[in-house]
Amino acid sequence: MKKIVLISCASKKRPHKVKAEELYISPLFIGNLQYAKRQNPDSIFILSAKYGLLELDREIEPYNVTLNDLSSAEVMTWAKNVLEQLRALADLQGDHFVVHPTNAYFTVCNAKIFNRKNSWSR
Repeated sequence: MKKIVLISCASKKRPHKVKAEELYISPLFIGNLQYAKRQNPDSIFILSAKYGLLELDREIEPYNVTLNDLSSAEVMTWAKNVLEQLRALADLQGDHFVVHPTNAYFTVCNAKIFNRKNSWSR
């Protein structure tokens, strides 16, 4: 069983292309990332409204999209895409997920992606 940590992206970003873990510069994101790393997980991913599931070392351009900007149908599509990305990388039933989402991501993840055996931190 793998331990996988998911954290939410943030609206405050660097103005140029960098690795995902360096793009988001809000204190909450930085704190969540530091906390996630201290848990010694097998993997850490960022939940991004634009990209879905992001690897920390993936280089991306700054963007301005949040789940709050999306319609209900678009959020459902986003959640399905994230679920498919996770299925390709993890055992959704066997692996342990620790999730540190903001409110919008928590609602979507809780309702659409995970079962109750996983850990939630808000």
